Amino acid sequence: MATRMTINGVSTCTEAGTEKYERFQSGIGRRKRPLVQYDYRHTDGELFACVKPTLDECRTARNKWLNAKQGKEGNR
Repeated sequence: MATRMTINGVSTCTEAGTEKYERFQSGIGRRKRPLVQYDYRHTDGELFACVKPTLDECRTARNKWLNAKQGKEGNR
């Protein structure tokens, strides 16, 4: 993905219901490992962000967050 994830440390994922992700490598020399920085902007405007080894793991974490969020809203 060629877009910047943050501007001055603030996520550029601003449109509700959208996601942005960026693949990068972390580490030194041979110990580098691929990671994904992932941002998701919920339809209520709240931001979910994580860093995981794969995009699938990021989306799984997002889905758990969404399910927990739904449970909290259902208990109100």
